Amino acid sequence: MLAVTRRNAIKAQLLERKSVTISDLSHHLHVTKETIRRDLRLMEEQGDLIRTHGGAYILDGVQNDIDISIRQVIKAEEKNAIAEKCLRHIQSGDSIFLDMSTTCWFLARQLINHNLTVLTTSLQIATILSSSPNIRLIMIGGVFSPNSMSFQGENTCKTLRNYYVDKAFISCRSLSMENGITDISEDVAAIHHLITQRSNYTYLILDSSKVGPTSFAFTCDIAAIDAVICDQPLPEFWQDYLKKQDIMVF
Repeated sequence: MLAVTRRNAIKAQLLERKSVTISDLSHHLHVTKETIRRDLRLMEEQGDLIRTHGGAYILDGVQNDIDISIRQVIKAEEKNAIAEKCLRHIQSGDSIFLDMSTTCWFLARQLINHNLTVLTTSLQIATILSSSPNIRLIMIGGVFSPNSMSFQGENTCKTLRNYYVDKAFISCRSLSMENGITDISEDVAAIHHLITQRSNYTYLILDSSKVGPTSFAFTCDIAAIDAVICDQPLPEFWQDYLKKQDIMVF
């Protein structure tokens, strides 16, 4: 296969899936991983994609659903910093909800030794916490999404309605003054909307790149949350806006 043909095939995969892994491309295109790495390096220089450890992705469109294996290495330092901030708001004996976001995945890795009840829709988070004798783990099932390694759909929401928690930690794809909290799919948005009604206190956790845009599916108004935890200080006009709605900013 000619190099230009191979790179066009990579572009087609990115347009369809929004993210790709080196392993998958190597297998699909029948070339070595090193060849794929060279292709991705050149394509990044040409502005076609953004490389990350193990693959690449594009930020294109309001419904851009990036594979979790890619998301786990995007802005990893920022997400870990957010997780450390979240940890300060969790007390022994709390019941908490962790969503399917990779930021909550970072948080879960720091909760192993805590005495908690944890509800989650994330298979990866459940796997991390399943080894802890201190955590009462409740896995919320439903239709499995391989892209996010989590459960979604009506059955997920139906099960979630049986519970109330002290604190919920949810992420989002976008936060906008005009359009509120939005996400990549109706299923994710429905879970997040529901848990804001089932928690005594809801934390919206996100990195600063998500502040401003709008994504595909409406989750809830900003007033539905109680606090925002971000990796860096929000602009002053955002802090003033949230303060007027009695929303804490950390």
